[in-house]
Amino acid sequence: MVSFTASWVFKRRFTLMRDNMTTYIAKPKDIQRAWYLVDAKDKVLGRLASKVATVLIGKGKVIYSPHYDAGDEVIVINASKIKVTGNKLGSKTYKRYSAYPGGLKEEVRATKLRDHPDYVIRHAVKGMLPKNKLAAKLLKKLKVYADENHPHKAQAPKPLAV
Repeated sequence: MVSFTASWVFKRRFTLMRDNMTTYIAKPKDIQRAWYLVDAKDKVLGRLASKVATVLIGKGKVIYSPHYDAGDEVIVINASKIKVTGNKLGSKTYKRYSAYPGGLKEEVRATKLRDHPDYVIRHAVKGMLPKNKLAAKLLKKLKVYADENHPHKAQAPKPLAV
């Protein structure tokens, strides 16, 4: 008789505990997107990219879910004036391959930064995003411009300290 009562009490407590434990899942109507403006002038590339990736993913929000896009839009200006530490400007190479014999193309970061400064920042941020289908969706929310001019003044972006 005692074992029946003990098991009933345990089941009752466990059921009450289980009913109270819920995980919040963000819904599309709950997400409020903000626009942020980052000035990359004289900022270190890796530190800037990690901060931008965190904002894009939405990790600073209370409603963060790793499987859902809850992040904000980010505009990066002055991409051509970014800094890198050490000898990474001359030693880091970007590779692309055409799938043909002898089709490997290599570019040093200095020439890539001169010709396509937006690619350097986008490539660094892409490496810090999750490696799944969500990364492509998150990268679409990143706008990178080589100088101070950008066409997103209507969104009234807030400055983001890096």
